[in-house]
Amino acid sequence: MTELRTEPHEEEELSTADMAAAGERPIPERDSLKKEIKPGDGRSEAPTAPGAAPAHAAPLFHEQDAQAFRSRWDTIQTTFVDNPRQAVEQADHLVAETIKRLADMFAQERSQLEQQWSRGGDVSTEDLRIALQRYRSFFGRLLSL
Repeated sequence: MTELRTEPHEEEELSTADMAAAGERPIPERDSLKKEIKPGDGRSEAPTAPGAAPAHAAPLFHEQDAQAFRSRWDTIQTTFVDNPRQAVEQADHLVAETIKRLADMFAQERSQLEQQWSRGGDVSTEDLRIALQRYRSFFGRLLSL
């Protein structure tokens, strides 16, 4: 499993401008994103109005990854007083990385479904329902901000 890095990166950091300019670039797969989502894994939620954020939305990241993102955010906030420009740049990189990680997870999930279809396999309605619930939950959160 690929661990979420909590230290500054030695490679070139991604920015939100890079994300916006990415256009049609393929999203690379990551080992940590290959986990199958199965019925009953706690990621489904009660129905909500279209586009609304569910009251008990499923987490978008594993707790360990979410905590690492929060820790990095806390570090960025504490640097603002001494170096506001650097803090804003680091915040932009962290937001871009978080968005990319989330997009990678959704792309991997869709890829797994498409692989099942291309092999002639049937994807159960329950699997598709869970996938659609995750999209709905995320979409509702985006619109509720």
